[in-house]
Amino acid sequence: MGNENININGLQFEWDVQKGTFQFEGQEAVLFWISTAMKSFFDTIEEISGAEASSLVFETSGFRQGLVVGEYFEKMKDLSVEEAAKSITSTYASAGWGQIEVKNLCYETKTLTAYLKNTWEYKINVAQNKQQEGKFLPAHFAGIFSGLFGTNIWYEVVQQQLEGHEYSIINYYPSEISITQNIHQLARKKESEQIQQLEKLVEEKTKELKDLVKQLSSPIIPVLEGIVVVPLIGKYEVDRAEELITNTLNNLPSHKASYLILDLTGLDKDISEHTASLIEKIGSASSLIGSKTILVGINPELSLIISQSGMNFSQFDCFQSLQHGIHFALGQMGRRIL
Repeated sequence: MGNENININGLQFEWDVQKGTFQFEGQEAVLFWISTAMKSFFDTIEEISGAEASSLVFETSGFRQGLVVGEYFEKMKDLSVEEAAKSITSTYASAGWGQIEVKNLCYETKTLTAYLKNTWEYKINVAQNKQQEGKFLPAHFAGIFSGLFGTNIWYEVVQQQLEGHEYSIINYYPSEISITQNIHQLARKKESEQIQQLEKLVEEKTKELKDLVKQLSSPIIPVLEGIVVVPLIGKYEVDRAEELITNTLNNLPSHKASYLILDLTGLDKDISEHTASLIEKIGSASSLIGSKTILVGINPELSLIISQSGMNFSQFDCFQSLQHGIHFALGQMGRRIL
C-alpha cells in the first residue's frame, strides 16, 4: 500500500504516500486546510504588505493564474469557449473551489456572468471576519476568459455572498483595465502618499521651528526695575517684524518699563531701510504707552543707512554699548549702580 488513485466524474486523483506526492489530473498538487492553513497564509501576506497592497497581490495572482488556465484551454481547438467554461468549473468543483456557474456567456460580445457559492476564498474571508470578499477568484476568472477570448477581460462585482446573498455574482466584459495598470496606479498612489507625509512632516517641523524662533527672537529682558532690554537679532522680514512689535508692546506694561533699550548689536549685517523703519516704529509706539526708547549697539553700516533713510532718530538717545544705555536710563531715573 502507498499508491492510491480514484476517479471522480472523469477526473483522476492519485497519491503516492511513500514519495509524499499527490496528483490531480496528472499534475502535482497540494492540499491545505482552508479556514486554518490558508487563512494563516492570507493573514500573513496582509500583515506584511498591508490591506490595500495585499488585495492587489491576490488580484494580480488570481488573474495571472487564470490567464494560464484560459490560454491552455484556448489551445484545445476541439473545445468551444462554452465547453471549456463548463470543463473548467467542473474541474474546479472537484478540486474543492466551490459551486461555480457561468451564465449569459456570449462569444460575440465577450461577456458573461459568474455565480460563485461557498468558494474557498469566501470561507477564508468568513474565518477572517471580513466585510468584503477577496479579489483572487473574481480576477482569476477574468484571467481565464481573457485567455479563452484572446482579449483583456475585467470584472464588476454585482453582489457578494459575504453580504448575506445566496451567491456572489460577477459580470465580465472587455476592458482596457489591466493588472499592470493597477500595479502602477498603486505605486503612484503610495509614492504620492509618501510625498504628502513628507510634506506634512516638513510643514510640522517648519511650524515648530517658527514657533521656536518666535520664542527666542527678540525676548524682553527686564534688567532692572523700570528698564527692559530687547535685543534685535538677525534679519527682520515683514512677519518677524510684526511679531517683534506686537510682542514688545504687549509686554512693556506688565514690566512697568519707563525705558526700553533696543540692543542693535546682533542685527544682520545686510541691514535694509525696512529694518530702520522697524526701529522707528517700535520707538514711536513705545512712547505712546509711556516708555522712552534708547538705542545701543549702532554699528557704522546701520548709522549710514539711518542717515540716508531720512527717518527722524533724533527722538532717541543713542549709545555705543548696552552698559552705557543702562547707566543713562538709571541716571534719568535718579538712580545709579553702586
